[in-house]
Amino acid sequence: MRQLDINGIKAAVKDSLAQLGTNIDPKVEQAILQAQKEETTELARDILTTLLDNYYIGRRDCLPICQDTGTAVFMVELGEDICFQDGSLTDALQEAVREVWQEQYYRNSILRDPLFDRTNTKDNTPAIIHTELVKGDKLTIKIALKGGGAENMSALKMLKPSDGKQGIREFVLETIIKAGGNPCPPVIVGIGVGGNFETCAILAKKALFREFGSPHPATEWAELEAELLQAINETGVGPQGLGGRTTALSVQIETAPCHLASLPVAVNLNCHAHRHCKISF
Repeated sequence: MRQLDINGIKAAVKDSLAQLGTNIDPKVEQAILQAQKEETTELARDILTTLLDNYYIGRRDCLPICQDTGTAVFMVELGEDICFQDGSLTDALQEAVREVWQEQYYRNSILRDPLFDRTNTKDNTPAIIHTELVKGDKLTIKIALKGGGAENMSALKMLKPSDGKQGIREFVLETIIKAGGNPCPPVIVGIGVGGNFETCAILAKKALFREFGSPHPATEWAELEAELLQAINETGVGPQGLGGRTTALSVQIETAPCHLASLPVAVNLNCHAHRHCKISF
C-alpha cells in the first residue's frame, strides 16, 4: 500500500482553490481573444474585451474573476492501493474549502437546506465530492468552482433511442436558446450521453473537467462535438446573450453504455469563467 500524507494533499488543494478563483484557464482566455477578433458586432466585441480586461485585473490584483466564487466540486480518482496518514481525504477537502473561502474572502454561497432552512453555512461547505475507485496507487483530484447561474440552466432529458443524433442536437440547441444570457456566455458545454438518469448528469459534469477544447477520442463523437459547436454559435445568442457569433467556446461530450430502451442526454453549462484544474499525487 502507498501511504499519502493528508496534510500535504490539503495544502495542495488549498493552493489550487486559491489560484482558481483569481486565474482563468489560459486556453479559455486565448479562445476569447480569438473570438473577439472574429466577432462582427461592436457590442459583442466590447463584451469580450471587457471579459479579457477582467481576467487581467483578477490575475494582477489577486481578485476573484467572478463575484460568484461558486460551489467547490471535486472529481476524485482514488487508487485502490492508497491509504492516508493523519486523517480523512473527505475531511481534508472540506477543510481546504472552508479555510480558503475564509482566507481569500470568497463569497459564501452554500445554504444549509434547499427549502426549509435557506441560511448560509458561512464557509461555502459542504463541497460536492465525487469519488471513483481505480486500480493502482495514484490519486488524482480534479477541482472546479461552479457558478450558480450556469448550473441553473443545465438540463437532462430521457430521449427515445429512435430520437438518435438529431434528437440530441435538438435538445442541446433548445437548452442553449432557452438559457440565453443566464449562464453568462460564451459558455463551455458539457454533454453526457448514455448511462442512466444519474450517471448521465455526472457524465455531463465530467465532460467539463476534460481539458478545455480537447476533442473526444472517438472520431464520431468528436465530429458531433464540432457540429454542435457550430450550430450553437449559429443561434446568435452571443456574448452575455446580447447577440453575436460567440455563444460557446467548446462542446465536450462524455459517453457510457446504456440500456437498449434508453438514450439519456444531459447538458451541463459552464460560464466563461471556466475555473478547473487537476492535481495528481
